[in-house]
Amino acid sequence: MDLTTTAYGTWSGGRFMHFGDTLPEDRFMACITTAYEAGIRTFVTADVYGNGKADELLGQALKGVDRESYCLVGMIGHDFYDGQRQGSQGYPRFTSPDLRGPERYADYVQTATARSLERCGTDRFDLLMLHNPDETGFTSETVWQALGDLKSAGMATRLGLAPGPANGFTLDVIDCCERYGELIDWAMLILNPLEPWPVSLSLDACEKHGVKVLTRVLDYGGLFHGDLAEGHVFKPGDHRAFRPQGWVEHGLQKIERMRPIAEKYGLSLLEFASIWNLSHPAVASLVPTFMQEVAEGARLIEDKIRAFAKLPTAVRFTAGEVEEIRQIGDNAGCMMLKGASQRHREHLRPDEWPMRPDLLELAARHKLGTEW
Repeated sequence: MDLTTTAYGTWSGGRFMHFGDTLPEDRFMACITTAYEAGIRTFVTADVYGNGKADELLGQALKGVDRESYCLVGMIGHDFYDGQRQGSQGYPRFTSPDLRGPERYADYVQTATARSLERCGTDRFDLLMLHNPDETGFTSETVWQALGDLKSAGMATRLGLAPGPANGFTLDVIDCCERYGELIDWAMLILNPLEPWPVSLSLDACEKHGVKVLTRVLDYGGLFHGDLAEGHVFKPGDHRAFRPQGWVEHGLQKIERMRPIAEKYGLSLLEFASIWNLSHPAVASLVPTFMQEVAEGARLIEDKIRAFAKLPTAVRFTAGEVEEIRQIGDNAGCMMLKGASQRHREHLRPDEWPMRPDLLELAARHKLGTEW
């Protein structure tokens, strides 16, 4: 089963990614059940969330559900088995030379996938994605051969790339598609009407190489769910509290300028963001973050899930409307991007590395400029 248009990720509910209230285990699993019962048929998990706990809770929530009735997406890449957590950087990537050399990549990939599948209570992923790769993960033939061998062995039906955790990696994604496009079926990328940049720069290349795009953060930190207001105070520890001051107010102002198009089609704000994403040919699936906000009158997370499941998937915006929305939400240059950059002269972090001449040549071929 391939990915459906609507998807649910185990980073929702605040247990493993701190957005809004932290749901207790029973309600966390009940939200997964709610998503399935509402009609969502794609579920996305990552082995590093809770050091395997997200896999486990997803498996428990879907236990007894016909395995052929839903699409299961797994992600591996962070080594929490042998690696030591490195503060805000999280666990090291399995390709870190401090952990192993290329001759042991295949062993890790096979073992990590098998353990994740066991926790999920199944024998295969419909899509297995390389999660937050470092430069080696984007470029290594050994890594992608190891993933290809998993597919040949039946442990994964499809393969994909999930760069992150922050935004960027544009040239790295395009380069990876050009190198290994025959192996890559999907890429999970950040895209929404308030963050058209930089992912929109890579969509044509994804489409050219037959790589479908699953978009995350389409809710833009909850703004498109519609229950954040100016002056909202986030719960201590909420990831969104670290964003630049005023981001909620600034985003809401832009949303108001977009609202007439949403009203023209009779769409909620999240439906509006979803349809804008889907109006790009490469985009085929959507996975928002569902949050139980801590605020008076906040909608129940379960109601948000049920509403998203009813997304009118046949609606598309015109090319002119897509561009009008992009111009309103234009965020070009507003953040330091991750991945290859001319800012770096050495590898200091697993998600940032020096620019390479071949990537600048790639940028020139794709008319993406030289300011990277």
